[in-house]
Parts: sequence; structure tokens; C-alpha cells
Amino acid sequence: MRPIFSIVAVAALAGCQMMGGEQQSMDAPRATAQLKPTQGNKTFGEATFEQVGANRVRVIVFAQNLKPGASHGFHIHEAGDCSAPDAMSAKGHFNPLGKPHGRPGPDSHAGDLPMLVAAKNGRAKLDVTMEGITVTPGPTSIVGRGLIIHADPDDFKTQPTGNAGARLACGVIQPG
Repeated sequence: MRPIFSIVAVAALAGCQMMGGEQQSMDAPRATAQLKPTQGNKTFGEATFEQVGANRVRVIVFAQNLKPGASHGFHIHEAGDCSAPDAMSAKGHFNPLGKPHGRPGPDSHAGDLPMLVAAKNGRAKLDVTMEGITVTPGPTSIVGRGLIIHADPDDFKTQPTGNAGARLACGVIQPG
């Protein structure tokens, strides 16, 4: 009986772990997005979103085939539609609270995310907790929205886009 108890205990501990000072649960609401290249581009990646508080979501992104050493604007967009060859079908930045574009935070679009910074090998990783968005139902839910990697850095001031350039990759944020 003792080995079975040990396996159950290990499984229970694996279900709840401490990350970044916040308790992560296997039962926390989650969402994912598969980023696929737009026409003529090769950038692709994946993103996971996990609810870690009432209005807080942990965002983890891996992307490849970016310009080595470059910064790329990265945003949640209004529509979960990547059907246009240039992903313009995803519309503008997700902005349910009507705030100006800017650096990620409470005074800017809900869809304003930190830039993806590519390493020398053209790969980027981002692991950040964002305030003001949810994966649970409500006006700030990102489920069903578009996720876009842009060609250029976000200047965090040009309205409403940040002058981040063409859309290199697009994904739809799905539950699960």
C-alpha cells in the first residue's frame, strides 16, 4: 500500500506548484494559441495562457524564425480570425476598456503585451504575468481573440498600433 500512497502524494504535489510566487493549479483556467506564419513569412510559435488571479493571466510564448537579435511587437487582437493572408482579419488591438496604446500595463490596451526579443538563433521566449485580462468569461476575456507577432518593434506611443509593422504570425486563442 505504501508505494501507491507515494505515487498519489507525488501526483497531488505536481498538481499544485509554486511558480513566480503565485500558486499554479492544474485546475486553473487555461487557453492556448498556435501561431502560424502569414503569407510570405516563416515565423511560427505557440502560446499558453493561465488564469493566476481574478484579473491576472500568466502568458508563456515560444516563437521561431524571427529576425535574429530583433525586437518584435506582440499583441492580442480583437478578432480571432487569421484567414486573411496578412492576418488583417484579426482587426486591431484588443481594447475592451477604451484605453490608449502604450507600454503593457493598466493604462494601455488590454492587448498590449511585452515585445518578443529574438536571440541570435531567431527564437524568442516570453514568460510574463499580465494584469487586466482573463481566460474566464467576461469583458476582458482573451479567449477567441487573435494573437499577432509583428515584424518591427512596438514604439509604445503611435496610436493605435505602436507602429509595429507587418503581421508575421497569427493564432487564435482557444480554451484549454
